[in-house]
Amino acid sequence: MQTIRIRDATPSDAAVIAEFNLRMARETEGRRLDADVISAGVTAALEDASNGRYWVAETEGAVVGQLMVTYEWSDWRNGRFWWIQSVYVRDDFRRKGVFSALHRHVEALALASEEVCGLRLYVERQNLRAQRTYEAMGLTSSGYEIMEVDFRKNSQRQTGRDGD
Repeated sequence: MQTIRIRDATPSDAAVIAEFNLRMARETEGRRLDADVISAGVTAALEDASNGRYWVAETEGAVVGQLMVTYEWSDWRNGRFWWIQSVYVRDDFRRKGVFSALHRHVEALALASEEVCGLRLYVERQNLRAQRTYEAMGLTSSGYEIMEVDFRKNSQRQTGRDGD
């Protein structure tokens, strides 16, 4: 087994992170995302940690996986949840401990921070393989459904709710 090293992502990782995000969207949701938007989004997170924070998994100098967290303040807990997202492991490194290493690293950082009250993530309902992996790492269903309005996908921003 090759050694897996987890490190903070740097701007030099932007291209591989963007590519992994594009692959993840295709594989998990069958979505083709705009590469320019993804690239700008990755760059924005790498330049400003308040947008999110990426870690990458490396083996023999090659990035083979990634994980990002974003933040949600909880007034009920007086603490911050770290939302795990943008998880991707290269095909040839799946089932080899890459996600486990990334998750353990992030969990240890979260536990060491008094501000962090927990970890959360969302997973596609049909992605049973990912759900089993997350359950093996100790994550359980929160009992909540996530609902959204996507201002970039819908025209509400331009026209208002009722289409006026």
